[in-house]
Amino acid sequence: MQSSPAELLTDEIAWAVEAELAFHDGDVKATIATLLEDNRHLRKQLALAEFAGSRGFARGWRPAYDRSEEDTKAP
Repeated sequence: MQSSPAELLTDEIAWAVEAELAFHDGDVKATIATLLEDNRHLRKQLALAEFAGSRGFARGWRPAYDRSEEDTKAP
């Protein structure tokens, strides 16, 4: 029986969580701190990219800093 896309996404996320925890030897606080720092860094990079790219270059697209409901739906 094939898994649904939502189940596959959940499996991928579960695997990623386990991988992050293993990287930090099971230290949950260190894992969360690293992920928050990564998120902060990526938001800075997104802000720089938004500043550097013109509207014409991006054909009117502007980045969103928060996820929309469409981003969280399974394909």
